[in-house]
Amino acid sequence: MRTSFGRIVIMMAMGTLASSSVLAEGRDVIKVVGSSTVYPFSSVVAEHFGKGGKYKTPVVESNGTGGGFKLFCAGVGIDTPDINDASRPITDSEKKTCEANGVGRVDELTIGFDGIVLAQAKGGKAFDVTLEQLYRAVAKTVTVDGKLVPNPYKSWSDIDAALPKRPISVLGPATNHGTRDAFVELVMNVGCDYSAVIKALPADEKKKTCGTMREDGAWTDVSEDYALIMGKIKNDKTAVAAFTFSYLDQNREKIQAAKINGVAPSVETIASGQYPISRPLFIYVKHAHIASVPGMADFVREYVSEKAAGKDGYLEEKGLIASPTKLLKAQQAIAKTL
Repeated sequence: MRTSFGRIVIMMAMGTLASSSVLAEGRDVIKVVGSSTVYPFSSVVAEHFGKGGKYKTPVVESNGTGGGFKLFCAGVGIDTPDINDASRPITDSEKKTCEANGVGRVDELTIGFDGIVLAQAKGGKAFDVTLEQLYRAVAKTVTVDGKLVPNPYKSWSDIDAALPKRPISVLGPATNHGTRDAFVELVMNVGCDYSAVIKALPADEKKKTCGTMREDGAWTDVSEDYALIMGKIKNDKTAVAAFTFSYLDQNREKIQAAKINGVAPSVETIASGQYPISRPLFIYVKHAHIASVPGMADFVREYVSEKAAGKDGYLEEKGLIASPTKLLKAQQAIAKTL
């Protein structure tokens, strides 16, 4: 399992002086944007924070990890967000955008962990699929008899006779979701490495081959929220969907998950790293706004507190998997520096 032990991203603030007059106007409510996966957790923390009575309840918006970073890195000032929720780490290009726009210091905090599950409507026959088989099911290009060819598989049983004899129909996050980036990294890139032919490709060609999904209907991008996917798999009993574990955990009466590499997703298997499609979740804090937006530092401390992000905390009740003690303590230490 990949963990980020409180790494702090520091970027030089080229435009801090220019934005100081804008910041001086201030704003009386914290603005959070970003990942649809992290959105429910930030919303719950915001609700608890607002009930404290000292500050207004933060405004939390869901517009995808990448979409959130576009807003977050646009600059410093009351018209830009204070915090970005993210289901993947910030990219080098996003760091450069933040730096170019004078955002300055950005603090990264790991709030906990989540997993990506392959789920279907309750009542269907569940199955066990490997990362290689999942890659072969949804990749645009695969290897057959040592050659790269357009994906020929129509049924799961075409890939392996042990898999169900049902059409391949996978609903997954569109490219604006951090969950899509995580799916490519944790499923597609790992699954395609089973092919010696693909491993031998030049780096750019390999990246494109591993990360490009089918366009023949076997894979469907869903850019809206998970409620739409739920409706689709309810109406199509052969379809499966790439969900986050937290969503599965909240809807177990409606959906069930497949095993991946023989391991069922659970709090225990994800926290231990045994479940292969698991990942950390983050918030990114714009340090330049702390002095002008009331309660920002306190909100971040609440987020990574024991009562929220700790074992048996209120975020765990919402499906977040708590960080190991050492990692959580490291995040709390960062929050204190704010």
